[in-house]
Formats: sequence, C-alpha cells, structure tokens
Amino acid sequence: MDGKILSYRRGRHTQHVNQVLVELDNVVSKEKAKDFIGKKLLWKSPSGKEIKGEVLALHGNKGVVRAKFETNLPGQAITTKVQVI
Repeated sequence: MDGKILSYRRGRHTQHVNQVLVELDNVVSKEKAKDFIGKKLLWKSPSGKEIKGEVLALHGNKGVVRAKFETNLPGQAITTKVQVI
C-alpha cells in the first residue's frame, strides 16, 4: 500500500521536522486509519537512499496519520510517495 507525505507536523509558529503527516491511499476515516498505527513505512529518495519510519498516531478525522522516521526527512520528500511495509 502507498501513501503521500503531506507536510511536516506543524503549529501556528513552530514546525516539528521530526514528524510528518501521511495521507494513505483508500483511507478516508479515522476508524480505518487506526489499523495502521505501528506499521512500518519506507521512503526512497531520488538517489536511491531508503529511510524507514513508523506510524505513530492519527491526525484529525479524515484518515491522515503522523509518522516518525529514523532520520528526519528532507524537504524534497514532501508530496512524494511512501510505502507501507
């Protein structure tokens, strides 16, 4: 299953670059997104580098989840695909 990285977790004045928001394909509700908590993620850079991460929690009511990766994702990762392992 694939997902899309939406942005970093952020507030009005701060941006938490150690967590990202991920929109999963075919997940449109909070109930379906709960099944993905604890699942592993994999992001591949254009150069071939792989960064692994994990789904931490829900974010809102539309099926978006928060994820944390081993190393922080670069800004070029936003709007790119991520794989659920």
